[in-house]
Amino acid sequence: MDNLEKQLICPICLETFTKPVVILPCQHNLCRKCANDIFQASNPYLPTRGGSVTSGGRFRCPSCRHEVVLDRHGVYGLQRNLLVENIIDMFKQESTSSPRPAAPERTEERAMCQEHENEKINIYCVTHSVPTCSMCKVFGAHKDCEVAPLKSIYQTQKTELTDGIAMMVGNNDRIQGIISQLEETCRTIEENGRRQKSQLCEKFDHLYAVLEEKKRDLSSKLAAKQEEKLNYIHGLTKKYKEHLELSSKAVETGIQTMEEPEMAVFLQTAKDLLKKIDEASSTSHLDKVERGYEAMDHYTINFSREGRALHDEDEYEEVDGGEAEGGAGVETQAGVGGGTATPAQLPSLPPQLSQPQSAAKLAAST
Repeated sequence: MDNLEKQLICPICLETFTKPVVILPCQHNLCRKCANDIFQASNPYLPTRGGSVTSGGRFRCPSCRHEVVLDRHGVYGLQRNLLVENIIDMFKQESTSSPRPAAPERTEERAMCQEHENEKINIYCVTHSVPTCSMCKVFGAHKDCEVAPLKSIYQTQKTELTDGIAMMVGNNDRIQGIISQLEETCRTIEENGRRQKSQLCEKFDHLYAVLEEKKRDLSSKLAAKQEEKLNYIHGLTKKYKEHLELSSKAVETGIQTMEEPEMAVFLQTAKDLLKKIDEASSTSHLDKVERGYEAMDHYTINFSREGRALHDEDEYEEVDGGEAEGGAGVETQAGVGGGTATPAQLPSLPPQLSQPQSAAKLAAST
Protein backbone atom coordinates (compact mmCIF):
# COMPACT_ATOMS: atom_id res chain seq x y z
CA MET A 1 0.00 0.00 0.00
CA ASP A 2 2.90 2.37 0.69
CA ASN A 3 4.22 1.89 -2.85
CA LEU A 4 0.74 2.46 -4.24
CA GLU A 5 0.37 5.64 -2.21
CA LYS A 6 3.66 6.96 -3.58
CA GLN A 7 2.36 6.47 -7.12
CA LEU A 8 -0.74 8.50 -6.25
CA ILE A 9 1.18 11.57 -5.07
CA CYS A 10 0.87 14.75 -7.16
CA PRO A 11 4.36 16.14 -7.99
CA ILE A 12 3.12 19.71 -7.35
CA CYS A 13 1.13 19.65 -4.12
CA LEU A 14 2.89 16.48 -2.82
CA GLU A 15 -0.46 15.13 -1.68
CA THR A 16 -2.66 12.35 -2.94
CA PHE A 17 -4.23 13.35 -6.24
CA THR A 18 -7.35 15.48 -5.85
CA LYS A 19 -10.08 14.77 -8.36
CA PRO A 20 -10.42 15.59 -11.14
CA VAL A 21 -7.08 14.14 -12.24
CA VAL A 22 -5.83 15.08 -15.73
CA ILE A 23 -3.36 13.13 -17.82
CA LEU A 24 -0.78 15.03 -19.89
CA PRO A 25 0.37 14.02 -23.40
CA CYS A 26 3.56 12.67 -21.78
CA GLN A 27 1.35 10.28 -19.69
CA HIS A 28 2.10 11.98 -16.37
CA ASN A 29 -0.79 12.91 -14.09
CA LEU A 30 -1.61 16.10 -12.19
CA CYS A 31 -4.44 17.45 -10.13
CA ARG A 32 -6.42 19.74 -12.39
CA LYS A 33 -6.04 22.53 -9.83
CA CYS A 34 -2.26 22.08 -9.72
CA ALA A 35 -2.10 21.96 -13.53
CA ASN A 36 -4.10 25.18 -13.66
CA ASP A 37 -1.74 26.83 -11.13
CA ILE A 38 1.29 25.92 -13.24
CA PHE A 39 -0.48 27.06 -16.40
CA GLN A 40 -1.32 30.45 -14.90
CA ALA A 41 2.26 30.88 -13.65
CA SER A 42 3.64 30.05 -17.12
CA ASN A 43 1.13 32.31 -18.90
CA PRO A 44 0.56 35.30 -16.57
CA TYR A 45 -0.71 37.58 -19.33
CA LEU A 46 -3.43 35.35 -20.75
CA PRO A 47 -7.05 36.37 -19.95
CA THR A 48 -8.67 34.51 -17.08
CA ARG A 49 -12.22 33.84 -16.01
CA GLY A 50 -13.06 32.73 -12.50
CA GLY A 51 -9.38 32.19 -11.65
CA SER A 52 -8.79 29.84 -14.59
CA VAL A 53 -7.07 30.55 -17.89
CA THR A 54 -9.69 30.21 -20.64
CA SER A 55 -7.53 30.59 -23.76
CA GLY A 56 -4.87 28.38 -25.25
CA GLY A 57 -1.28 28.40 -24.11
CA ARG A 58 1.52 26.07 -23.04
CA PHE A 59 3.47 24.90 -20.02
CA ARG A 60 5.98 22.16 -19.21
CA CYS A 61 5.34 18.94 -17.35
CA PRO A 62 6.96 19.23 -13.90
CA SER A 63 8.10 15.58 -14.07
CA CYS A 64 9.74 15.30 -17.50
CA ARG A 65 9.79 18.94 -18.78
CA HIS A 66 7.78 17.93 -21.86
CA GLU A 67 6.04 20.95 -23.37
CA VAL A 68 2.25 20.70 -23.16
CA VAL A 69 0.32 22.79 -25.72
CA LEU A 70 -3.29 23.53 -24.77
CA ASP A 71 -6.24 24.59 -26.89
CA ARG A 72 -8.70 27.38 -26.13
CA HIS A 73 -10.22 25.32 -23.29
CA GLY A 74 -6.97 25.50 -21.32
CA VAL A 75 -6.45 22.79 -18.67
CA TYR A 76 -10.12 21.91 -18.95
CA GLY A 77 -9.37 20.55 -22.39
CA LEU A 78 -7.01 17.91 -20.92
CA GLN A 79 -8.36 14.38 -20.68
CA ARG A 80 -9.31 13.12 -17.24
CA ASN A 81 -7.62 9.97 -16.03
CA LEU A 82 -10.64 8.07 -14.75
CA LEU A 83 -8.51 5.01 -14.00
CA VAL A 84 -6.35 6.93 -11.53
CA GLU A 85 -9.45 8.50 -9.97
CA ASN A 86 -10.99 5.06 -9.46
CA ILE A 87 -7.75 3.79 -7.92
CA ILE A 88 -7.74 6.78 -5.56
CA ASP A 89 -11.31 5.98 -4.46
CA MET A 90 -10.39 2.33 -3.89
CA PHE A 91 -7.26 3.34 -1.99
CA LYS A 92 -9.18 5.69 0.29
CA GLN A 93 -11.84 3.06 0.98
CA GLU A 94 -9.18 0.49 1.78
CA SER A 95 -7.37 2.92 4.04
CA THR A 96 -10.61 3.71 5.91
CA SER A 97 -11.74 0.08 6.33
CA SER A 98 -8.35 -1.31 7.32
CA PRO A 99 -6.04 1.14 9.08
CA ARG A 100 -2.45 0.59 8.24
CA PRO A 101 -0.12 -0.60 10.99
CA ALA A 102 2.35 2.09 10.00
CA ALA A 103 0.06 4.84 11.29
CA PRO A 104 0.97 4.38 14.98
CA GLU A 105 4.62 4.43 14.07
CA ARG A 106 4.12 7.79 12.42
CA THR A 107 2.38 9.05 15.56
CA GLU A 108 5.33 7.98 17.63
CA GLU A 109 7.64 9.78 15.22
CA ARG A 110 6.04 13.18 15.86
CA ALA A 111 8.52 15.88 16.74
CA MET A 112 9.10 16.36 20.47
CA CYS A 113 10.08 19.56 22.25
CA GLN A 114 13.76 19.73 23.13
CA GLU A 115 13.14 21.92 26.20
CA HIS A 116 10.35 19.83 27.75
CA GLU A 117 10.67 16.08 27.59
CA ASN A 118 7.63 14.06 26.55
CA GLU A 119 5.95 17.22 25.21
CA LYS A 120 4.90 17.11 21.59
CA ILE A 121 5.26 20.10 19.35
CA ASN A 122 1.66 21.17 18.80
CA ILE A 123 1.66 24.97 18.33
CA TYR A 124 3.55 27.50 16.23
CA CYS A 125 5.26 30.61 17.54
CA VAL A 126 4.39 33.36 15.07
CA THR A 127 6.79 35.83 16.74
CA HIS A 128 9.89 33.68 16.27
CA SER A 129 8.56 31.62 13.31
CA VAL A 130 9.33 28.25 14.94
CA PRO A 131 7.14 25.32 16.04
CA THR A 132 7.02 24.71 19.81
CA CYS A 133 4.98 23.00 22.56
CA SER A 134 2.29 24.23 24.93
CA MET A 135 4.65 24.19 27.92
CA CYS A 136 6.96 26.65 26.14
CA LYS A 137 3.99 28.95 25.66
CA VAL A 138 2.88 28.75 29.31
CA PHE A 139 6.19 28.59 31.18
CA GLY A 140 8.99 28.70 28.61
CA ALA A 141 10.70 31.11 26.27
CA HIS A 142 7.55 31.75 24.22
CA LYS A 143 5.16 32.72 27.00
CA ASP A 144 4.93 36.33 25.72
CA CYS A 145 4.84 35.40 22.02
CA GLU A 146 1.96 35.19 19.59
CA VAL A 147 1.13 31.59 18.71
CA ALA A 148 -1.16 29.86 16.24
CA PRO A 149 -2.40 26.31 15.70
CA LEU A 150 0.19 24.14 14.06
CA LYS A 151 -2.25 22.88 11.45
CA SER A 152 -3.24 26.35 10.21
CA ILE A 153 0.40 27.43 9.79
CA TYR A 154 1.12 24.08 8.16
CA GLN A 155 -1.62 24.58 5.59
CA THR A 156 -0.59 28.21 4.97
CA GLN A 157 3.08 27.46 4.41
CA LYS A 158 2.29 24.37 2.38
CA THR A 159 0.11 26.51 0.11
CA GLU A 160 2.88 29.10 -0.16
CA LEU A 161 5.39 26.39 -0.98
CA THR A 162 3.06 24.96 -3.62
CA ASP A 163 2.60 28.41 -5.14
CA GLY A 164 6.36 28.99 -5.02
CA ILE A 165 7.02 25.69 -6.78
CA ALA A 166 4.44 26.52 -9.43
CA MET A 167 5.99 29.97 -9.89
CA MET A 168 9.48 28.48 -10.20
CA VAL A 169 8.20 25.98 -12.77
CA GLY A 170 6.75 28.88 -14.74
CA ASN A 171 9.98 30.85 -14.44
CA ASN A 172 11.95 27.82 -15.57
CA ASP A 173 9.64 27.52 -18.58
CA ARG A 174 10.23 31.14 -19.50
CA ILE A 175 14.00 30.79 -19.05
CA GLN A 176 13.95 27.65 -21.18
CA GLY A 177 12.06 29.61 -23.84
CA ILE A 178 14.69 32.36 -23.76
CA ILE A 179 17.46 29.77 -24.06
CA SER A 180 15.68 28.22 -27.03
CA GLN A 181 15.39 31.63 -28.68
CA LEU A 182 19.09 32.35 -28.09
CA GLU A 183 20.07 28.97 -29.53
CA GLU A 184 17.85 29.62 -32.54
CA THR A 185 19.46 33.04 -32.92
CA CYS A 186 22.92 31.42 -32.92
CA ARG A 187 21.84 28.98 -35.60
CA THR A 188 20.36 31.82 -37.65
CA ILE A 189 23.58 33.87 -37.34
CA GLU A 190 25.66 30.89 -38.45
CA GLU A 191 23.36 30.22 -41.40
CA ASN A 192 23.33 33.88 -42.43
CA GLY A 193 27.12 33.98 -42.11
CA ARG A 194 27.51 30.92 -44.35
CA ARG A 195 25.05 32.36 -46.88
CA GLN A 196 26.75 35.75 -46.89
CA LYS A 197 30.19 34.16 -47.28
CA SER A 198 28.93 32.10 -50.21
CA GLN A 199 27.46 35.19 -51.85
CA LEU A 200 30.68 37.15 -51.34
CA CYS A 201 32.70 34.32 -52.86
CA GLU A 202 30.35 34.24 -55.85
CA LYS A 203 30.70 37.98 -56.30
CA PHE A 204 34.49 37.86 -56.12
CA ASP A 205 34.58 34.88 -58.49
CA HIS A 206 32.47 36.91 -60.90
CA LEU A 207 34.84 39.83 -60.45
CA TYR A 208 37.81 37.56 -61.22
CA ALA A 209 36.05 36.33 -64.36
CA VAL A 210 35.33 39.90 -65.51
CA LEU A 211 38.94 40.91 -64.90
CA GLU A 212 40.28 37.87 -66.75
CA GLU A 213 37.99 38.57 -69.71
CA LYS A 214 39.00 42.22 -69.77
CA LYS A 215 42.65 41.21 -69.47
CA ARG A 216 42.39 38.89 -72.46
CA ASP A 217 40.56 41.53 -74.52
CA LEU A 218 43.03 44.31 -73.80
CA SER A 219 46.04 42.01 -74.22
CA SER A 220 44.68 41.00 -77.63
CA LYS A 221 44.25 44.64 -78.67
CA LEU A 222 47.74 45.49 -77.44
CA ALA A 223 49.26 42.53 -79.29
CA ALA A 224 47.44 43.53 -82.49
CA LYS A 225 48.70 47.11 -82.20
CA GLN A 226 52.23 45.85 -81.54
CA GLU A 227 52.07 43.61 -84.58
CA GLU A 228 50.79 46.51 -86.71
CA LYS A 229 53.68 48.75 -85.65
CA LEU A 230 56.28 46.02 -86.14
CA ASN A 231 54.97 45.21 -89.63
CA TYR A 232 55.10 48.87 -90.57
CA ILE A 233 58.68 49.27 -89.27
CA HIS A 234 59.78 46.08 -91.03
CA GLY A 235 58.27 47.32 -94.30
CA LEU A 236 59.91 50.73 -93.92
CA THR A 237 63.25 49.06 -93.13
CA LYS A 238 62.96 47.02 -96.31
CA LYS A 239 62.33 50.14 -98.39
CA TYR A 240 65.35 51.92 -96.89
CA LYS A 241 67.53 48.88 -97.58
CA GLU A 242 66.41 48.83 -101.21
CA HIS A 243 67.15 52.58 -101.49
CA LEU A 244 70.55 52.02 -99.89
CA GLU A 245 71.32 49.28 -102.38
CA LEU A 246 70.42 51.56 -105.32
CA SER A 247 72.52 54.38 -103.85
CA SER A 248 75.50 52.07 -103.39
CA LYS A 249 75.26 50.91 -107.01
CA ALA A 250 75.10 54.54 -108.17
CA VAL A 251 78.24 55.34 -106.18
CA GLU A 252 80.02 52.33 -107.61
CA THR A 253 79.01 53.29 -111.14
CA GLY A 254 80.13 56.86 -110.54
CA ILE A 255 83.55 55.69 -109.38
CA GLN A 256 83.93 53.56 -112.47
CA THR A 257 82.85 56.47 -114.69
CA MET A 258 85.40 58.74 -113.05
CA GLU A 259 88.11 56.34 -114.16
CA GLU A 260 87.09 56.61 -117.87
CA PRO A 261 90.00 58.23 -119.80
CA GLU A 262 87.98 59.09 -122.87
CA MET A 263 86.11 62.33 -122.55
CA ALA A 264 83.52 61.41 -125.17
CA VAL A 265 82.67 58.16 -123.47
CA PHE A 266 82.61 59.92 -120.10
CA LEU A 267 80.18 62.54 -121.34
CA GLN A 268 77.92 59.93 -122.87
CA THR A 269 77.39 58.23 -119.49
CA ALA A 270 77.78 61.18 -117.17
CA LYS A 271 74.32 62.70 -117.81
CA ASP A 272 72.38 59.52 -116.94
CA LEU A 273 74.70 58.84 -114.05
CA LEU A 274 74.16 62.31 -112.58
CA LYS A 275 70.39 61.77 -112.86
CA LYS A 276 70.63 58.47 -111.00
CA ILE A 277 72.84 60.00 -108.31
CA ASP A 278 70.35 62.82 -107.85
CA GLU A 279 67.51 60.35 -107.45
CA ALA A 280 69.55 58.17 -105.09
CA SER A 281 70.47 61.10 -102.89
CA SER A 282 66.80 62.05 -102.38
CA THR A 283 64.77 60.23 -99.67
CA SER A 284 61.63 62.30 -99.98
CA HIS A 285 59.66 59.33 -101.25
CA LEU A 286 60.49 57.33 -98.09
CA ASP A 287 58.36 57.60 -94.92
CA LYS A 288 59.86 58.80 -91.69
CA VAL A 289 58.88 57.48 -88.23
CA GLU A 290 57.39 60.06 -85.88
CA ARG A 291 59.16 60.59 -82.54
CA GLY A 292 57.69 58.35 -79.83
CA TYR A 293 56.17 55.94 -82.31
CA GLU A 294 57.96 53.05 -80.58
CA ALA A 295 56.41 53.86 -77.17
CA MET A 296 53.67 51.51 -75.91
CA ASP A 297 53.14 52.99 -72.44
CA HIS A 298 50.12 55.00 -73.57
CA TYR A 299 48.13 51.75 -73.57
CA THR A 300 47.21 51.87 -69.86
CA ILE A 301 44.26 50.99 -67.64
CA ASN A 302 43.48 52.89 -64.44
CA PHE A 303 42.31 50.90 -61.40
CA SER A 304 43.29 53.48 -58.81
CA ARG A 305 39.69 54.22 -57.76
CA GLU A 306 38.81 50.54 -57.48
CA GLY A 307 42.06 49.85 -55.64
CA ARG A 308 41.35 52.55 -53.08
CA ALA A 309 37.81 51.19 -52.63
CA LEU A 310 39.07 47.63 -52.07
CA HIS A 311 41.79 48.65 -49.61
CA ASP A 312 39.83 51.24 -47.68
CA GLU A 313 38.25 49.59 -44.61
CA ASP A 314 35.75 52.45 -44.31
CA GLU A 315 34.19 51.35 -47.59
CA TYR A 316 32.96 48.10 -45.97
CA GLU A 317 30.91 49.59 -43.17
CA GLU A 318 27.41 48.22 -42.60
CA VAL A 319 24.71 50.23 -44.34
CA ASP A 320 20.94 49.85 -44.65
CA GLY A 321 19.60 49.79 -48.17
CA GLY A 322 22.43 51.76 -49.78
CA GLU A 323 25.89 51.43 -51.22
CA ALA A 324 28.91 52.80 -49.40
CA GLU A 325 30.79 55.72 -50.84
CA GLY A 326 33.53 55.06 -53.34
CA GLY A 327 31.64 52.53 -55.45
CA ALA A 328 32.19 49.56 -53.14
CA GLY A 329 30.56 48.41 -49.94
CA VAL A 330 29.17 45.49 -48.03
CA GLU A 331 25.47 45.79 -47.36
CA THR A 332 24.03 43.78 -44.46
CA GLN A 333 20.68 43.45 -42.69
CA ALA A 334 20.83 41.85 -39.21
CA GLY A 335 17.79 40.45 -37.36
CA VAL A 336 17.19 38.17 -34.43
CA GLY A 337 15.36 35.02 -35.22
CA GLY A 338 15.88 34.53 -38.91
CA GLY A 339 17.20 37.73 -40.48
CA THR A 340 19.01 37.34 -43.79
CA ALA A 341 21.95 39.25 -45.24
CA THR A 342 22.06 40.70 -48.79
CA PRO A 343 25.05 40.05 -51.07
CA ALA A 344 27.98 42.46 -51.22
CA GLN A 345 27.84 45.25 -53.76
CA LEU A 346 31.10 44.91 -55.66
CA PRO A 347 32.75 47.85 -57.40
CA SER A 348 31.97 48.41 -61.05
CA LEU A 349 34.83 48.09 -63.52
CA PRO A 350 34.86 50.88 -66.05
CA PRO A 351 38.51 50.66 -67.23
CA GLN A 352 39.47 53.45 -69.57
CA LEU A 353 41.94 52.28 -72.18
CA SER A 354 43.70 55.30 -73.60
CA GLN A 355 44.62 54.67 -77.25
CA PRO A 356 46.43 56.99 -79.60
CA GLN A 357 44.32 58.90 -82.08
CA SER A 358 46.18 57.22 -84.94
CA ALA A 359 48.53 54.28 -85.25
CA ALA A 360 51.31 56.59 -86.35
CA LYS A 361 51.63 60.02 -87.84
CA LEU A 362 54.01 59.62 -90.73
CA ALA A 363 55.47 62.58 -92.46
CA ALA A 364 57.09 62.53 -95.83
CA SER A 365 60.36 64.34 -96.02
CA THR A 366 60.68 66.84 -98.74
